[in-house]
Amino acid sequence: MIVGVRSITTDWQTLNLNHHDLRHPHSMATPLLAEFPELAHLSREDLEDLLTDPLYFQAIFHSLDRVKALYQAQSELGMANESIASNNLRLQDSLYKLRSDTQEAFDEAKALEKRWNELEREQREVYQRFTPQFLLMRLRHSTTAQDDASEALASTFIQQQQPSTRGTSTPNGGMGVDDFIKEFKEQRKVYHRRAMWGERWGNGQVAWRDD
Repeated sequence: MIVGVRSITTDWQTLNLNHHDLRHPHSMATPLLAEFPELAHLSREDLEDLLTDPLYFQAIFHSLDRVKALYQAQSELGMANESIASNNLRLQDSLYKLRSDTQEAFDEAKALEKRWNELEREQREVYQRFTPQFLLMRLRHSTTAQDDASEALASTFIQQQQPSTRGTSTPNGGMGVDDFIKEFKEQRKVYHRRAMWGERWGNGQVAWRDD
């Protein structure tokens, strides 16, 4: 804004306001009064004083509408800057709090992201136990275990039997023949069922639904 005032001052002082113009008022009317029509009411003596009296020059200069407008704009700009600065100071605490809250929210989000990744890993581990490959492996292991259990039952029963054992006798408190046959048949039935499904599964004859 000061630059604008200085520009007007320079423009005014560089006009053809010299003694020759003062001796010929009409010659100076065009450049001077065209630029500053506010000076039209000044007499020749007043114009001469502008050249010789700095204080009078300043007084006339600051009475120009253009200069007043520039100073008014400068004043309004200064007040606007003060208002902005005051508003910034008033908002400073709330802005600091907002920044702190934002940082806390960011930290919480990072913690939740870390926990989410952990849960996803745990979920994958749980789902891994129910994949077709894992279940087929479990079926084959259980089939082998069932075969071993039925063979162990038969071996134990044979060891308990004496050469003179007949019918349904249960010497030495061991399992009777009928009970053994019933239990052995049930265990072998489970074994063959598992073996059958394992074979079908291995041959791709078992389809799994995603849901």
